[in-house]
Amino acid sequence: MVTRRTDEIRESLENQIVGGEFAPEERLDEVKLAQKFGVSRTPIREVLNQLSNAGLVELRPRRGAFVAAPSLGKLVEMFEAMAEMEAICGRLAARRMTEDEIARLKEAHKQCGQAAETGDPDLYYAENAKFHEVIYSGCHNSFLTEEVRRIRRRLRAYRRLQLRVRNRVQDSFAEHSEIVDSIVDGDGSRAEAALRNHIMVQGERFNQLVAGMEKLKTNSG
Repeated sequence: MVTRRTDEIRESLENQIVGGEFAPEERLDEVKLAQKFGVSRTPIREVLNQLSNAGLVELRPRRGAFVAAPSLGKLVEMFEAMAEMEAICGRLAARRMTEDEIARLKEAHKQCGQAAETGDPDLYYAENAKFHEVIYSGCHNSFLTEEVRRIRRRLRAYRRLQLRVRNRVQDSFAEHSEIVDSIVDGDGSRAEAALRNHIMVQGERFNQLVAGMEKLKTNSG
């Protein structure tokens, strides 16, 4: 129960930071946050540590926690790294997934489709995470999945923001279809390329993400 509450607080603060409700460099007061969420300072400290690991918060000795100002260059590098790791997961999954795992992948894809129809980007994000987890498990490489999950956690807030770009949810679901088809066909090269394209923020999509971030900063200023 405590862990669930901590997760809820983290998601709430995560959304507020990315959504511009807290300005870059703004101090996050532990006491006020504890009062706001009706908890002690201990889970607040835990959440702030998690957000620090995700790059959303900067913990400064004897000064407290502050909203980090994201570097766009760093963001691009993280998306590049994640795209390559997920691409490898896809290639291995196409070769190694069992029939049961393929059935789970198809079901996860179906759930994503239902979420996409609602038009709710947060609901789609939750189902999207489950979809990718099936691929991680299906690649049968525990070291790789541990690393890709770690960087995915760091990019979680920005991937949420990306889904708010117009038509991104529908495009993402269409990309999932290509990923599923290639894995079901056992085509590792196609699965690798499909996942790399799915994850990588590039061209127009990156410009839209940057514009969204800049808009949020302006609104919070």
